Amino acid sequence: MSIPLLQKLYVGAYVVRQHLARRARYPLVLMLEPLFRCNLACSGCGKIDYPDEILNQRISVADALQAVDECGAPVVSIAGGEPLLHRELPEIVKGIVARKKFVYLCTNALLMEKKLSQYQPSPFFVWSVHLDGDKEMHDKSVCQKGVYEQAVDAIKAAKARGFRVNINCTLFNTAQAEPVAKFFDTVMELGVDGITVSPGYAYERAPDQQHFLNRGKTKQLFRDILKRGRGGRDWSFSQSGLFLDFLAGNQSYHCTPWGNPTRTVFGWQRPCYLLGEGYAKTFKELMEGTNWDAYGTGNYEKCADCMVHSGYEATAVNDAIRNPFKAAMVALKGVRTEGDMVPEISLDRQRPAQHVFSKHVDHKLAEIRATNPQAKRVAKQPTAA
Repeated sequence: MSIPLLQKLYVGAYVVRQHLARRARYPLVLMLEPLFRCNLACSGCGKIDYPDEILNQRISVADALQAVDECGAPVVSIAGGEPLLHRELPEIVKGIVARKKFVYLCTNALLMEKKLSQYQPSPFFVWSVHLDGDKEMHDKSVCQKGVYEQAVDAIKAAKARGFRVNINCTLFNTAQAEPVAKFFDTVMELGVDGITVSPGYAYERAPDQQHFLNRGKTKQLFRDILKRGRGGRDWSFSQSGLFLDFLAGNQSYHCTPWGNPTRTVFGWQRPCYLLGEGYAKTFKELMEGTNWDAYGTGNYEKCADCMVHSGYEATAVNDAIRNPFKAAMVALKGVRTEGDMVPEISLDRQRPAQHVFSKHVDHKLAEIRATNPQAKRVAKQPTAA
């Protein structure tokens, strides 16, 4: 795995403290979304089709840092939308790094090279560049030609300046094992520090609902990919070995939705980064007022096919703490890509999906218009980066 020793020590010490304090639920990564607006319109994205009044909203520096302090997670993943459209993002990043939290700044890289000078290399800072495969695969995924080449140029420029750079790769049902494996070889040759990989999740707001993987296809795809890289040992992943083992069908994990709590312009998102079924005003309210048992594969129809890292990485980390020998064996030997897979979680008792996201949009619009009567007029004006 490519996770640096310093980060392993910080995160490991944090997790051990939570276990010693007998905390049943605690965050591992804060998902901070300071805005929803983006400069791309990917068909698999469920974040960008809000009304302009909401797309024009920004989390302030003070509110962003308060969320970091309130949550206390050792890692902060800044996502969006496209975070680099937020004019105060350098100040937010600087404040998080000063708190010795590990920042993963997720970006499609269209603005990255232009804005590199606004950030400083640090062991606590990582550029996480969105790349869903090689040139053909990625440009098709983001629905725009030329994006892959711009991202690669930005990666090279960032590495030349001494930054840590990861790629964030989401795979859909059009992915094929051999091209993905070759793509992983390519990014390693670019000098990328790590790969974060995950199957796509069917956001209910996403325009394209046809190309998301179910769990059976996910497991076989990842077995076929990892087999081409000696169980994954040929590539550096910024994820735990047990999570990759889970993707390959060798671990039966339940989701840990509170492991990656999400703070957006709406508030603290219930129950997770992927589902917006209510919002809390505070982190404490999120943790104490959410019916966590109502979610996850086997519990809720929307979660049936999910195997995304934001739900299962925390589960894998907890398993590694409890079973260090098992984790060490996977790290040493690689992920098993042959033989029987573990039984799948039964869906017999899952509750049916509730489609409630539109209510949250209506409530937010009413709040914006109540506090700023000019918002509707301003929303029609373009926003600058």
